[in-house]
Amino acid sequence: MANRTDPLARSVHGTNPQFLIEKLLRTRIYANPYWKEHCFGLTAETLVEKAMALKYVGGTYGGNKKPAPFMCLVLKMLQIQPEKDIIVEFIKNEDYKYVRLLGAFYLRLVGKAIDIYNYLEPVYCDFRKIHRRLADGSFTVTHVDEFMDELLREDYALDIVLPFLQKRMHLEQQGLLEPRKSLLLDELSDDDDEDEDEEDEKETAKQHHHTTTTATKGDTNTDRDKKGTTNGSEPHRRSRSTSRDRRDRDRDRDRDRDRSKDRDRNRDRDRDGDRSRDRGRDRDRDRGRDRSRSRSRSDSRDRRCRENGDSTRRRRDRSRSRSNSRSRSRSRSPSRSRNRNRNRSRSRSRSRDRRRDRSRRTRSRSRSRSRSSSRDRYSSRHRDRHFDRRRGYYDRDRAGA
Repeated sequence: MANRTDPLARSVHGTNPQFLIEKLLRTRIYANPYWKEHCFGLTAETLVEKAMALKYVGGTYGGNKKPAPFMCLVLKMLQIQPEKDIIVEFIKNEDYKYVRLLGAFYLRLVGKAIDIYNYLEPVYCDFRKIHRRLADGSFTVTHVDEFMDELLREDYALDIVLPFLQKRMHLEQQGLLEPRKSLLLDELSDDDDEDEDEEDEKETAKQHHHTTTTATKGDTNTDRDKKGTTNGSEPHRRSRSTSRDRRDRDRDRDRDRDRSKDRDRNRDRDRDGDRSRDRGRDRDRDRGRDRSRSRSRSDSRDRRCRENGDSTRRRRDRSRSRSNSRSRSRSRSPSRSRNRNRNRSRSRSRSRDRRRDRSRRTRSRSRSRSRSSSRDRYSSRHRDRHFDRRRGYYDRDRAGA
């Protein structure tokens, strides 16, 4: 009972959730002491404590392929099938990295392609180190983002064959996923903003230095004017102050213009980047259409070639059969004449033999008749002689008496 799937659990990918792990590995997990001691009677609430106590990630290790505790907990999650909200909380947990990896691995086995991309791609920002146990029992140091990249790209992880995952490009073409935004773009934009701020500070420092130099020059000019006539000093000061104000205003306007130009440039760059991306997608789509068209054309050409080849083969076979029949008929015609001649000769020889037999039979019959007639003659003569002798003896006896 402890190794059976929850009767309320749903089938995953058309099979029992536990069947996502191979049978040999399942039997080893069922025989493992960690499974018998720590995984018996676990629920979705008590599973969190066991996940928090994990110290490394691994599949099987050692000569006898002993399963790791991480794999035992994965099988237990497949057995009890916790709710999706609990798995999402596992993945979003930033305090315990192995809890996050456990939820991500379970979602990769059970979840749909859209959910996998939506919940696992944000974990690329996690650069924390983790311990991973290899097949020979040794440990290596990897990172969380590397493990997530392995789950999203590879078909085999931790001695388990992962289910098929649809490519992100196809989902984007179907409109099920938005194009991925890299975090490096935000960092680059922040760097650009910092560079602009530094340039503004440099410009303000230059302007302040320029204003101070102009002010000192103005003071020297005023002193000279004071030494001279005092009547024309006031309009000169007013004209200088107005010229300074105009210069400051012009500088401010130039700054605003430069900033607006930089912003427009950045916007144009972003628009150009979006346009180039759209063009690249359009090109990919056109290439896919061209490939499909070329494939259809090549298929039609192959079919035509096959049909033409079949027709030519049939014609060749027919011509060959006809030529063979003709050659056979030709070869048979002299053989037939020969057979006829042979039959005729045989019939003639047979008729001759019959005639000979008849002649022999007639000869034998005539001979037998002649022999029989001679015998009859001889016997009649012998009888007559014997009768005559007996008759002579009888007459002698009678005369003596």
